[in-house]
Amino acid sequence: MNQSFNLCIATETIAKDAQQLGVSIEALENISIEVSAEIIQQPALQLVLTYQVTLPSQILANQLHWPTGQQTQVNFTDYLWEETCLECFIAGSKVDGSKINNEDIVARHQTEPHKIPFQQTTAYIEINASPDGRYAVYQFEGYRNPATLPPVPLYETDGTTRASINWHNCKELADISGENPLSSTPMVAQTPAHYERSFRLPIIQLPNQQYAIANMMIEQIHPCVILWFGETDLYFASGHASPPDFHKRDYWPKFEL
Repeated sequence: MNQSFNLCIATETIAKDAQQLGVSIEALENISIEVSAEIIQQPALQLVLTYQVTLPSQILANQLHWPTGQQTQVNFTDYLWEETCLECFIAGSKVDGSKINNEDIVARHQTEPHKIPFQQTTAYIEINASPDGRYAVYQFEGYRNPATLPPVPLYETDGTTRASINWHNCKELADISGENPLSSTPMVAQTPAHYERSFRLPIIQLPNQQYAIANMMIEQIHPCVILWFGETDLYFASGHASPPDFHKRDYWPKFEL
């Protein structure tokens, strides 16, 4: 089962952006970005996020900064939002990690689901991923809090292992063109301006078909993308604050998997 998101461009500076890039406003509005979220069980329980970007013109494709995927680039890197960046924000109640661990969650899910402790919170997680394999996973206690830069890394439930993502497969990261080799749509597969990346995050199963990442139950999910065309950056999300601000939780969809 998939949850799909159609991302639209933030329009505050779209006229200036179109002029800088030598295209029409309509061309920028016709940039298609679709993100799907899926839960998979094998080889382990994971949330899979797949980003598909299709540009309507070769003029835009020639200017897009979409770095080639490389296995040697897969590492935790800060400030990825300063270039083309695939992002996702996740928010929800915290599972009390001091009282429960992953094994306990599985056991109690089967025997005492009503006893799993949750805590209402304004905390959230931010995931950044570059098409070349670099990534970062951050945690916030509230809106842009703490305000330190770079943000505070997210740690696994053990409190010492920094959270990471898993790219879908090596072949995809090595794909130079950015085209989707698995696409079943000939029109998309033959379009040079189609780009796709997919990565996974380990999650935990909770009662009542709910899931958690690290110590946070997933209640809202907000995939978004920054595309850099030369010196021009364009922002895409399913809904935008004004001015654009991906951290504004009022615009985040509910997680419905």
